[in-house]
Amino acid sequence: MKKIVLTSNAPAPIGPYSQATIHNSVLYVSGQIAIDPATGELVNSDIEAETHMVLKNLGAILTEAGIGFEHVLKCSVFVKDMNMFGRINAVYAQYFTGEQPPARELVEVANLPRFVNVEISAIAAIS
Repeated sequence: MKKIVLTSNAPAPIGPYSQATIHNSVLYVSGQIAIDPATGELVNSDIEAETHMVLKNLGAILTEAGIGFEHVLKCSVFVKDMNMFGRINAVYAQYFTGEQPPARELVEVANLPRFVNVEISAIAAIS
């Protein structure tokens, strides 16, 4: 049975999807962008601030599901410009610490929702 995860501490879905779903002890988190849930505004003054906001939103959903970043099995990272990879990766490394980071792909795409620079989705294990 599928369970929906929804928190006001991350942006509300802007289409026909859920922030996350749980099925068979696996959490599937929809792609998160840098919308500040408190204001509804994009946080995109620079790629570091944007990436922090994306990961804070992802973290809020993980917290609502009762887990943390250490439970993430895999991330999908979509970027508008591969030249930003190093700067995005430096911020990403602050959230995924330790000796067992998740699997990941990072893909350059033509555009993302609201024309942001980075979007991250995740799959995590529910303990």
